[in-house]
Amino acid sequence: MTSDSYTTPEAASNGTAIDPSITATVKGILDDALELAKQQLVLVKAEIRGDIRNVLAGLLPIAFGVAPLLLGGLMLCFALVHALHWISAPAGQSLDPAALPLWACYAIVAGVFLAVGGTLLGIGIYRLKTLRPLAEQSAKALEENIQWLTNRNPK
Repeated sequence: MTSDSYTTPEAASNGTAIDPSITATVKGILDDALELAKQQLVLVKAEIRGDIRNVLAGLLPIAFGVAPLLLGGLMLCFALVHALHWISAPAGQSLDPAALPLWACYAIVAGVFLAVGGTLLGIGIYRLKTLRPLAEQSAKALEENIQWLTNRNPK
């Protein structure tokens, strides 16, 4: 045998030798594949964290938009009650000396609340609709590496 080959006990009994450069190459390939899989897991974790931040950026305006919408809806109900009272008043009798009837004041404030709440709700819905979850390419590459490492056949 030559000095640049390594003989395992099994190979010695068979009379075959394993070249150390081949084993080093195979070990290097496996180490690189494992390192690549680890790096892809880190990348997927970072993408998931970014996706969670994006979901929160969409949910916060929705959460903050619900309160003004509910308050605006309630004030709109009060405006309708006062409008009904104003409409049913006898002709020629002034119920309110103000320039705007009370129902109109409620309606204006309700409109502001509904506009703010609707805007926040729209922003939140838009952000959620434009959200792109985990990149398809990253997920597919990670799946392929896991299949390769576990010696499964790809589908």
